[in-house]
Amino acid sequence: MPDDRVVPTAFQRDWRALTPARIGLGRSGSSLPTKALLDFTLDHARARDAVHASFDVTMLTSELAALGLDTIGVASQAATRGDYLRRPDLGRLPDEASRDALMRRTFTPCDVAFIVADGLSPAAAQTNAVGLVAHLLRHFQGLTIGPAIVASGARVALGDGVGDLIGARLIVLIIGERPGLTTPHSLGAYLTFAPKPGLTDADRNCVSNIHAGGLSDTQAATKIAWLVRAALARGVSGVALKDDSAIGALPAAQ
Repeated sequence: MPDDRVVPTAFQRDWRALTPARIGLGRSGSSLPTKALLDFTLDHARARDAVHASFDVTMLTSELAALGLDTIGVASQAATRGDYLRRPDLGRLPDEASRDALMRRTFTPCDVAFIVADGLSPAAAQTNAVGLVAHLLRHFQGLTIGPAIVASGARVALGDGVGDLIGARLIVLIIGERPGLTTPHSLGAYLTFAPKPGLTDADRNCVSNIHAGGLSDTQAATKIAWLVRAALARGVSGVALKDDSAIGALPAAQ
């Protein structure tokens, strides 16, 4: 039988060295080569595992407390992972017990508060979020830091209501991003000035693709810190705040 395999050209192999994207895979007849198919299947399984990974709130609160932060665990109204995936609206609101617990506490107003949330990749938040917070704390000298909230079953908008309840001028919500076939452990950081219920994505800034093959913790922390200080100095976030971190100095918080 004739061999009808088509292998990547040298030019295609050069492209593949520059990106993890699936390009220049070649083919075998009308199908993918066996190795390319097996690699795809493995990456797809890793992405699914990341979505359904466990989220250990107790461990995360302990690790954040070791950084000197007052830590609090909260949960969204999505009681199960299935609810979370099928009902995004439930992940945007704290459940009654969490809301009552926050309302019973007295919080000192602060410049910045962290929220670490599982999102669509609990595995990313579990393994990488504390390291990012540690890098950020080195940039936040002179700012008052509020409690660190660990939120399970959370969507990004959960931070709006929680940030309002704890009296934070600005929140940095670090969340596991939707896994891709090459990046199952990517984090996103969402910054919102004057958080309150009813805000939209237009009211926050996002620094995404934080993982070993994307933005490093050091790079991400530098960019996030610039945005935090700019938001505090100007009193805005979202579309009103342009990321000029590459060309401007850090503005001083007022």
